[in-house]
Amino acid sequence: MSATVHPRIGPRRGAPRAVRWWGKAWVRAVEESAYAEADLRAGRTLARSGHVGQIGTDEGRFAAAVEDETGLWTVAGTVPVLDEQAAEAFLETVAAEAGRVVALLAGDLPHGLVEHAEEAGVELLPYGGELGTDCTCAAWVDPCPHALAVLYQLTWLIEDDPFVLLELRGLPRERLLARLHARADRPGADAGDDRDHGPDLGPDLDTGLDAALRAARILELADDPHGSLDHLF
Repeated sequence: MSATVHPRIGPRRGAPRAVRWWGKAWVRAVEESAYAEADLRAGRTLARSGHVGQIGTDEGRFAAAVEDETGLWTVAGTVPVLDEQAAEAFLETVAAEAGRVVALLAGDLPHGLVEHAEEAGVELLPYGGELGTDCTCAAWVDPCPHALAVLYQLTWLIEDDPFVLLELRGLPRERLLARLHARADRPGADAGDDRDHGPDLGPDLDTGLDAALRAARILELADDPHGSLDHLF
């Protein structure tokens, strides 16, 4: 497994806890997990003040450093990963409707996708009891305000890119796309098979992947003062 390190989020004073529907669902889980409203207020203040360092995410876990007036603390957290049966059911749900993978690549998490996954027995969005945290501070509550600050900032990361949520659930971007490609190329997934395999995702995936790779290359060249973007257009 290879962790993803996200750029540090600067101060966002007055920023809403969440804007998009899946972000609001994540916030509900965060607030369900808290011991007291005072801890939530302290966590929001730390998150909005930019006192959280770079957040690292991986399959089933996350970590970050948090600084306050008493010192620098390390927060580590866990989210249950989908088991193989649930992961396969989720992939089947994504593949069941054309456009879903492109929506994910564009930064959207379709409500219908999550609803259909739930009907298949897959709970993509965690509830409060599934969010595990540990902090090096001396607080006796769990999650402490430092952990809540990290969880609140994770909301913003998840809202910007649903693949952050999928990575935490055990389906990082590259693996999810590779498995969808494998499903689309699977022998028997054609007109010669009487079973309903859903729409053909081959062109859908290729279009989405090409757009994502092109965008990544543009960002890479934009950071290079000697790079030229002309050949990409």
